[in-house]
Amino acid sequence: MNIAQPFLNRARSHPQLPAVTCSGHTMVYGELAQRCQALAGGMLSRLGLQSGQRVILCMENRRAFFETLFACWVAGVCPVPVNAKLHPKEVRHIAIDSGASALFCSETLHDGLQQALNNDLPGLHVVSVDDPAYAHMLMHAPMAAAAFHPDDIAWIFYTSGTTGVPKGAMLSHRNLLQMCLQYGADIDCVRAGDTHLHVAPLSHGSGLYSLPHLFNGGHQVIEPGFHPDVVFEALQRHTRVTFFAAPTMLTRMLRASHGLTDPARHLQTITYGGGPMYVSDLLQCLSLFGPRMVQIYGQGESPMTITSLSQQDHEGAQDAAHLARLASCGTARTGVQVRVVDETGRDLPLGEPGEVVTRSDTRMLGYWNNPQATASAIRDGWLWTGDIGSLDERGYLTLRDRSKDLIIRGGSNIYPREIEEVLLRHPAIAEVSVIGAASADLGEEPVAFVVCKPGASVDANALDALCLDNLARFKRPRDYVFVADLPKNNYGKILKTALRQQLKQGGA
Repeated sequence: MNIAQPFLNRARSHPQLPAVTCSGHTMVYGELAQRCQALAGGMLSRLGLQSGQRVILCMENRRAFFETLFACWVAGVCPVPVNAKLHPKEVRHIAIDSGASALFCSETLHDGLQQALNNDLPGLHVVSVDDPAYAHMLMHAPMAAAAFHPDDIAWIFYTSGTTGVPKGAMLSHRNLLQMCLQYGADIDCVRAGDTHLHVAPLSHGSGLYSLPHLFNGGHQVIEPGFHPDVVFEALQRHTRVTFFAAPTMLTRMLRASHGLTDPARHLQTITYGGGPMYVSDLLQCLSLFGPRMVQIYGQGESPMTITSLSQQDHEGAQDAAHLARLASCGTARTGVQVRVVDETGRDLPLGEPGEVVTRSDTRMLGYWNNPQATASAIRDGWLWTGDIGSLDERGYLTLRDRSKDLIIRGGSNIYPREIEEVLLRHPAIAEVSVIGAASADLGEEPVAFVVCKPGASVDANALDALCLDNLARFKRPRDYVFVADLPKNNYGKILKTALRQQLKQGGA
């Protein structure tokens, strides 16, 4: 097995299909495959790479990401995609932890990375994809794809590190192939010529979901980054457009859509995930885009494949049952088992919150070079996600929060998301995040960080009244902190750790 082989097969059968468009230039499947196979040979001959070694890919969204990714698989080495927005010192940690032998980056990142890596990894090959050395590797004779065992490592996915030092989730060829098969079963059946728009980092979910599109003849349209105007323009220009978005990206599109005519003209599917999508925002998105959205719940440890809320699940009469379904993250994906358990691993009754655990062929092998973390995360074959959720009688999973975000006030559990859902009903609020603040009397009290929409304002009394009308009194935030924006990581996730630090420093 080699996860690159389905792409090579497609290139052989349909060499003239458009494969990748970037910066106004389109490359067809046959040429892209030829470059990947030639680059693989160049990696082995010019860099002296050996089977199984790790190679970091750290570059902005561009065609070379796909060239280096598939070249690694053809050559028999393991890619380690890294977000280009990370600080060079963060990349250094990943390079040291993974024992990387080479790093491919863009020219803009080269000098900073070279300087950060020289002292600790003097033997590491740092190659700019804009340099003649890269062009020379592309002149090598194309080579056939290496053979892998299905459980050989195909991708090391480093966690975002919002709660500590990033860990490298080891994804096998079997994991990635199963992820692609589940995409076709649960989300979309990709047809040749479908457009997959990349406005999120290729090193993350957007890049993972390029695989089922490349295997089936999809056209990858790469943009350097996200902006609502870029997406709306692509939806007018390309056909049958699919893209992956974080919820924060969709809320920005909502705000930018006013006055546009038919903004979702050629939209086929939006897959969204990576953070909570609040029902109030989702209803607005459905009004703008129609029922062409699929919610994905997954982790790097089970890439994009734990549960999904299908396009059909998004449709409904906006009655209580429909709104409850929209608040969920759907049902278990094809071939995936999902349970909600207590701390001993005992299944909890329907509706009762506990930790979400999952088992499937997409579950990671473990954490690279970290057996202690692996043993904590994988128990008896089940991945313990660290997420708190509950199942209903129809199998829909509703996430409450990360276990670390749970607020315990006087012995009562408070889930920040339920407060956030209520506060976002106020028409003046654009974003909100609730965290726990230390309390001498009660242990913790909820505090809400609030971002108002441009030109809008609201006072704490109005928000208090909204909460008291919809929540138990003990769940009402102790304080409201009004801020211009919320801190987010490179994937658009709100950094509650940064908000907690702000509280410690007297921000509330």
